[in-house]
Amino acid sequence: MSSPATTNEFLAAVMGRLFAGARSVGVGANSPVAAAGALLARALQPAMFVSILGSSRDNPYTNGGAELFDFAAQGRLECFVLSGVQIDGSANLNLVSVGPYERPHVRYPGSFGSGLLYYVVPRVILFREEHSPRVLVPQVDFISAPGVSEPGVYRPGGPTHLLTGKALFAFDRPRARFRLQSVHPGETLQTIAEATGFSYDCPAQVPVTAEPSAAELALLRGPVHERLSLTYPAFARMEAARSSTA
Repeated sequence: MSSPATTNEFLAAVMGRLFAGARSVGVGANSPVAAAGALLARALQPAMFVSILGSSRDNPYTNGGAELFDFAAQGRLECFVLSGVQIDGSANLNLVSVGPYERPHVRYPGSFGSGLLYYVVPRVILFREEHSPRVLVPQVDFISAPGVSEPGVYRPGGPTHLLTGKALFAFDRPRARFRLQSVHPGETLQTIAEATGFSYDCPAQVPVTAEPSAAELALLRGPVHERLSLTYPAFARMEAARSSTA
């Protein structure tokens, strides 16, 4: 009997389900959980195109992110994963600074390709493992990429979900508002409300996020782990140790 899923395996399985049915998925650099989710989705759907920035085996491009951005701008990239140091209830992302812009408390590397990809990729999954009022704020201090746009702005892309270490939210673009879709095992509606700085819709009945199936877990610990270790060897070793002692 296999050991229970680790936290990262759990999140990768949820991420993989969000990619289901897509023909093409892109993952940015330094994103091992999202990369594992993409590789899991491809293992279940072999025809899926997957690009993992920074990978020598799962990134067909040779010019950094420029070629991926061109691919996305042509409307050929269906899914991408974005994050932010702050995310608000309208799905605005902040990757620039916290505090007043002129004299911030902290400054971060910047928006990179989020401003483009958020506009042109139809299914953008927001991912941040930390689920706290520090990250999920009423309003971001700086908008690196807006969750929605004004009427008349051509925008085929945008967010569909927000996955955190505590819950999964779906995003209603016409209303510019999140809806709690499921809570992860061990969490309650109260713990989610206490940890979320923005308001959101909450149905009367909210299911618990499904654990990885036996088939998903076998793939994550088999071919997905082997492939992931080529790009994230330290992360893969850590997960192998965790799964063996879970």
